[in-house]
Amino acid sequence: MPKQAIHTSEAPAAIGAYSQAIKAGDTVYISGQIPLDPLSGDICSPEIRDQIHQVFKNMRAVATAAGGTLADAVKVTVYLTDLGNFASVNEIMAEYFPQPFPARAALEISALPKGSLVEADAILSL
Repeated sequence: MPKQAIHTSEAPAAIGAYSQAIKAGDTVYISGQIPLDPLSGDICSPEIRDQIHQVFKNMRAVATAAGGTLADAVKVTVYLTDLGNFASVNEIMAEYFPQPFPARAALEISALPKGSLVEADAILSL
């Protein structure tokens, strides 16, 4: 099955040796999105709620570039530097993903790129 790299200027450019997403058949694998502003390349805000919103906005932009929407998400993984922010992720995620919600895992980790407080990746089925 051929792979297709997905890229959009509506989400931050990759900051390493990876693609924003890869489409293989009807499946899209969205790389981890941190709360970078796509225009400046900087973290959008020091506030966790702003960062969570930016992560899902970036993810939505990549999903759109792949020909889908966040409604096509079947699996989301969220990485937090403080699991105490889990309730905010739940609340904000419900604004971006319609029911039935995708399967999800949430993990607390020690650090994220560029000092981000949150990162998320997703798998879509188109």
